[in-house]
Amino acid sequence: MDTSPIPVLIVDDDPTITVVLKGLLRHLGEGLECTPTCVTTGAAARVEFRRGTYQLVLLDYLLPDEDGLALLAAVNELPEERRPAVIMLTGAGNEQVAVEAMKLGAKDYMVKSAVNLPVLRRAIVGALERRRLEEQLAESTAQLRSNHEQLEADLAMAREVQQALLPQHYPVFPSGVAAGRSRLRFCHRWIPSHKVAGDFFTVFPVSDTVAGVFQCDVMGHGVRAALITTLLRGLLHEQQNLADDPGAFLAELNRKLKALLERVGDLVFVTAVYFVADAATGEMRLANAGHPAPLHLQRAAGRVVSCAMADGPGPALGLIPESTYDTTRHTLAPGDTMLLFTDGVFEVAGAGGEEFGQARLRAATTARLAQATPQLLDGLLADVQAFRPAEAAKMLSDDVCLLAMDFAGVGR
Repeated sequence: MDTSPIPVLIVDDDPTITVVLKGLLRHLGEGLECTPTCVTTGAAARVEFRRGTYQLVLLDYLLPDEDGLALLAAVNELPEERRPAVIMLTGAGNEQVAVEAMKLGAKDYMVKSAVNLPVLRRAIVGALERRRLEEQLAESTAQLRSNHEQLEADLAMAREVQQALLPQHYPVFPSGVAAGRSRLRFCHRWIPSHKVAGDFFTVFPVSDTVAGVFQCDVMGHGVRAALITTLLRGLLHEQQNLADDPGAFLAELNRKLKALLERVGDLVFVTAVYFVADAATGEMRLANAGHPAPLHLQRAAGRVVSCAMADGPGPALGLIPESTYDTTRHTLAPGDTMLLFTDGVFEVAGAGGEEFGQARLRAATTARLAQATPQLLDGLLADVQAFRPAEAAKMLSDDVCLLAMDFAGVGR
């Protein structure tokens, strides 16, 4: 505990008041030993302020060269760590002056004729305590700001890492052909609502001609959801031996994820869809774990078909340990596109509270069938944005992920 004397600056041009104050300061009692310095003008006080050595200032409201409120404002311009506590003094009670002084940061206000030892001690103890609390608050605020900046930096790095985990270059099918000659071509739009996202997808070769396509949406947002996507990425690589069987693939992924999430002690689940597409035959096999049903864009026929499961999708991953997942078969025609999406695309409320919805998304997709896939994805996002209220146009309530696969046709 610091027991050194408290440096006090008395700013008053009345020598009688100065003598009285110095005398009272010598008798404040244990713990309040003071070393007073006296000046009589505002100019002299400003010089002392710049030295930054005072913990307390007893400041007269009326001085020969300026008023005390101007000096009080000058005190507030000092760096936080050099700013003394100020008690304003005046020759007569003036409520307006007191209010202005407190607004400018004075810790107390005393009428000179009423100053005695108890009054002065109480004012000084209160002023120093308030100043101490302000310093603690400033220190805590600075620490919080530093922590926030570090968190923002960490989240920015986490976002970069998460983006790096997404496909940077898609595989080609059959393997070894130039990208422009691949029979399966991919395109995506991934927009996190926070620094990091709970939406994840990947595309990987199951064989020279077969692609595995996976998309998931982790419950919730932010860091926890992003960590689960990283966990899922690792689990995907662990079960490549099942990659050709979508139903078995999701069942094993669910079993492993459930075992890991039980350690978390909180409810977490993941919706996911996984399909394999054969570039040599156009055959596609798909399994669904509580995810929005993908859309099959049959461009030549001019229609969009939902790949909904006959009995509904299986349960989301991470909920039921021994869940099983049905596999459905579909045939892709040349020019067809498979469109996968997360619920952030369509669970968007319009101005009247109505949701954009999957039916409206399907209709918007049908209206854009003639567009190339990159333009179609951008157009769908534009339709969703236009549906939202103007004041919400720049805010996302959920992560958004669109993933499309074009089938160029056999032998293309």
